[in-house]
Amino acid sequence: MQLYAGTSKQFIDDTTQHRISEKLKEEFFRQYRYKAPDGEYRSWRNSLAEMCFVMMRANLDDHGVILEYQLPLSSKRLDCMLMGKGNDGDNAIIVELKQWENAVHCDAEKCVTTFVGGKLRDVLHPSVQVGQYQQYLADCHTVFSEGDVNLEACAFLHNFEKDASNELFASKHEYALHHFPLFCRDQSQELVDHLAQRMPKGDGQRILANVQESRYRPSKKLLDHTSQMVSGQKAFVLLDDQLVVFESVLAEIKKSFHDKQKVVLLVRGGPGTGKSVIALHVVGELSKLQYNAQHATGSKAFTGNIKKLVGSRAAAQFKFFNSYAQADNNDIDVLILDEAHRLRPDSTNRFTPKDKRSGMSQVDELVAAAKVSVFFIDDLQVVRPKEVGSSDLIRESAQRSSAKLKEFELDVQFRCGGSDGFINWIDNTLGIRKTANVLWEGTEGFDFQVVDTVESLEQMIRQRSSEGFTARLTAGFCWPWSDPKKDGSLVTDVVVGDWQMPWNAKPDSGSLAPGIPTSDFWASSPNGIHQVGCVYTAQGFEFDYAGVIIGRDLRYDLRNGEWIGDKTQSHDSIVKRSGDQFLDLIRNTYRVLLTRGVKGCYVHFMDDDTRAFWLSRTETRRGYARPRSEMLIAAEERKGYDASGKSQNSSEPDK
Repeated sequence: MQLYAGTSKQFIDDTTQHRISEKLKEEFFRQYRYKAPDGEYRSWRNSLAEMCFVMMRANLDDHGVILEYQLPLSSKRLDCMLMGKGNDGDNAIIVELKQWENAVHCDAEKCVTTFVGGKLRDVLHPSVQVGQYQQYLADCHTVFSEGDVNLEACAFLHNFEKDASNELFASKHEYALHHFPLFCRDQSQELVDHLAQRMPKGDGQRILANVQESRYRPSKKLLDHTSQMVSGQKAFVLLDDQLVVFESVLAEIKKSFHDKQKVVLLVRGGPGTGKSVIALHVVGELSKLQYNAQHATGSKAFTGNIKKLVGSRAAAQFKFFNSYAQADNNDIDVLILDEAHRLRPDSTNRFTPKDKRSGMSQVDELVAAAKVSVFFIDDLQVVRPKEVGSSDLIRESAQRSSAKLKEFELDVQFRCGGSDGFINWIDNTLGIRKTANVLWEGTEGFDFQVVDTVESLEQMIRQRSSEGFTARLTAGFCWPWSDPKKDGSLVTDVVVGDWQMPWNAKPDSGSLAPGIPTSDFWASSPNGIHQVGCVYTAQGFEFDYAGVIIGRDLRYDLRNGEWIGDKTQSHDSIVKRSGDQFLDLIRNTYRVLLTRGVKGCYVHFMDDDTRAFWLSRTETRRGYARPRSEMLIAAEERKGYDASGKSQNSSEPDK
């Protein structure tokens, strides 16, 4: 999909007659159903005029042109692609156009800092950015991956006078500059020569047609590379139940793939049972076997960290749930869908035009897109009102598509000290589900502590970090979340008495001060310990030790013996609008935060009654005796517990 495609002659005519930006504007509105941002419109008007002059000087008068081309199964659009016949065959060149006038150093690898979108931002170096586009198409677009058309890429900064001392030409960008050259304003003649030498024979309309008729399909080289990158991650080790489920899922895929009937596999498991590790291994093994296997989630942070682990090239096979709205039936061989509890009702938004709406639910789109779809899910991790993922939802979708359904269960706990009992106790104490684990006795090798002050909580987490463990502090969304200051530092929004600390950075924070990780990498960057994370940056990740501040948005009413969700204490505007779902979503939120730790979890309660109730569900431990107030005992008896805090009902958990 693109906003403009035609011959170089048409493009030059449209540009010199001042029609090109209007045509792009009209097509943008037709495809996206909202007006193109003013900044984007200005960039078309300015940058494409500069590109037109270059093409005229290079005598590119019989060539193909594509503008604003959307990469298949991606939301990314490249600026310009030129096509023509060269001495060595059919060629295409991607040209990334920038209006930048300056760039300065950025601590982030492969990035620079420049003024864009109204403020300073940390962005990819132009040569890195266009190089990723080139690699993506070379790996995933059959006309390029099969060698029918040779593909190159470069960048043109038409407002920037070359300065060898500028950050753009720093030694750390040498590799990208060598493979994907960058041309400045005073190097336009070099760009003219570069283009003219690579496509002197025209015939671009034919090549343009070949490119447009090509389809998405990962190349063998990409599949081999992805397999090697996944298998090379030492952290991705399968044990016990995980290996059994992995082998079972793999066997089912191999056995069922060539049947005419679609296949849906459902893998259920609680926090820390290894769902994500299995999902990655399945992608790696299927890539090794040359299946077109892709991995998708509904989390930007989680997917971003996976892409960082496997590298920019293998990242082409890791996408989002909403990437498949326009996919054809069985476009993908096997679709691995991790964190399936984060499924949305559909993949559209208010700007999606009617002709781009599939009319299907998101889960049905995903099942339709793949021959085999594998869903990994925890039914109790839904934390937002628009998250609808559940085992029943997936079962119903499989039935609607007449797919063969097979289910797997992960029972063995690899987080929380390997303690199923801790997870069950958390669920029971929060009132999410009844289990046999009414009391936490602290005998299962997991370090759980209720901490008196938030200062002590922070100190304990920092101490664990200094000992070489991964440790993070998280909290319920009970404080405002501010934009960074002008110098890129963060506002200390989370305030408890005299103690204060900033939240992790917002997703669109612009340029951050040195040492502050972006929101996507708060969980994985060592510097994340200096900010408080929320459920949206912590979900999907694990740490050796998790510190949790339980705010006043969730409180236990000792008088009536019930949990209360208090919207007045929440700063999560979306969850606050969830109506009757609010209490369940807040309970699920704290369940997620309390189950991030592998070795231990330390908790501070903002509300005294909630702390008292929680301690009543623990045996005497680390100097804490379970409080037994008359009010608490009366509340427990109304809920079916005896004076010792043990259930008077069956010890068997509800099914």
